[in-house]
Amino acid sequence: MRRSRVAVLVSSLLLAVGAALTGAASAQGAQLAATGGYVALGDSYSSGVGAGSYISSSGDCKRSTKAFPYLWNAAHAPASFSFTACSGARTGDVLAGQLGPLDSSTGLVSISVGGNDAGFADVMTTCVTSSDSTCLSRINTARSYVSSTLPGQLDSVYSAIRSKAPAARVVVIGYPRFYQLGTTCLGLSETKRTAINNASDLLNSVTAQRAAAHGFVFGDVRTTFTGHEICSGSSWLHSVNWLNIGESYHPTASGQSGGYLPVLNNAA
Repeated sequence: MRRSRVAVLVSSLLLAVGAALTGAASAQGAQLAATGGYVALGDSYSSGVGAGSYISSSGDCKRSTKAFPYLWNAAHAPASFSFTACSGARTGDVLAGQLGPLDSSTGLVSISVGGNDAGFADVMTTCVTSSDSTCLSRINTARSYVSSTLPGQLDSVYSAIRSKAPAARVVVIGYPRFYQLGTTCLGLSETKRTAINNASDLLNSVTAQRAAAHGFVFGDVRTTFTGHEICSGSSWLHSVNWLNIGESYHPTASGQSGGYLPVLNNAA
């Protein structure tokens, strides 16, 4: 009995220490940003497409005041805030046009990128308008790209970020699974939905691996979006929207605040 109590005590102590260390790590980015500023890079999932309330000066980049970077800035008041994420951005676009605000004093950086390089929009268009077999073929092409070509492109972006912001805590934000499976749902077949989710998992896995190789933190949003996928009845993602096709398969304002923001809060 005594040994059991000791084991419980040790386990509790280890959990407490672990929680304290995790809390200290997650506070690091906020502390750095308080003195060195926060820079938000990436694609439409970072700019806030689908959330509405777009900043007029951002034009086609569609940066939203309801996007998670904007919400994080409002809650933490960093020393400075540069929001360069842009709808449609690929890795090359980040390298060419988004890294300007980074410097040796930058404290926190967030980025989501890679989906457009893999042809996400074309994958979804193909799967919505074509047969299961055509959809799966297009997804397999994307998977091959993610496995063979995307890692090098991510490495180029991550290396550039670290070179320009050597002291920053960098949080690489992933993508949600898009569909809740095993439910009755109009639209795509279960076969298509499963293949799309699996492709998203692969993209997250590759992105997380490359982020870790550069010493960056990976922010996995799949957990926070669980129960809020398309077909869930409480979706934080837009399904296909023929009246505003650009918002299709992007997070709603609730997805930004409930799905993405907590992940950045925990990782920053």
